[in-house]
Amino acid sequence: MGAAAGLGAAIGFERQWIGRPAGTRTHLIVALASATFMLVSTQFVFFQTYGKDDLVIVDTSRIAASVVSGVGFLGAGVLFRTGIGIQGITTAASLWLAAAIGLAAGGGMYELAVAATGTALFALIVLRRLKGRRDTCTRGESSSCSRMTARRGKP
Repeated sequence: MGAAAGLGAAIGFERQWIGRPAGTRTHLIVALASATFMLVSTQFVFFQTYGKDDLVIVDTSRIAASVVSGVGFLGAGVLFRTGIGIQGITTAASLWLAAAIGLAAGGGMYELAVAATGTALFALIVLRRLKGRRDTCTRGESSSCSRMTARRGKP
């Protein structure tokens, strides 16, 4: 649960840093809740009292599947329509990923959870900076654009 909380908070911190509505606390709670659901779904059978000859069939994927659906509602809450555009889609996607990271950490797949967090932070931080440079050049607002456009073959 600690891994889920820490990794979810890392993604949320980036979202909060750039002023998005769902930040550190929201992502931490989503990841922690997902990890808790995963632990409950995989461990609850051990806390039940069954007879020696009772046949027990457990489908642990049912709770995890419900987490995916439930987080969709949270993601919808951070989407805003502005004219013909939509804002908040990256934050909604990062909430969905925080849920997946929580499920992975709750299932004991720490390497997967860390890898997903690292990839998400790369996408959120590095790729946003690259996109910002491209957008600035498209609007002609930067002197460094001549170097970028020259590499792409544009005047």
